[in-house]
Amino acid sequence: NDIEYIFSTYFNMVELARFSSSVGKYVGYTEYGLKQADYWNKDPSYLAQMKATKETYCKNHVDNA
Repeated sequence: NDIEYIFSTYFNMVELARFSSSVGKYVGYTEYGLKQADYWNKDPSYLAQMKATKETYCKNHVDNA
C-alpha cells in the first residue's frame, strides 16, 4: 500500500502532466498539459492500463527486493 507509481511527461525540461497511482488520474501543470490530462482521463481503458502498471511493474520489483 505504500507504493506509488508516477509517470510524468516532459517537454524542454518542463513537466506537462503527471499520472499518479495514488490520485488515479492525470494532473496537468501547463496549459497544454491540462488539455492532455483531460484527454487521457476521458479514456477509461488508458487509465486502467496506467493503474495496472503499478501492480505489474512496481509490486513485482518491490516483492523481489
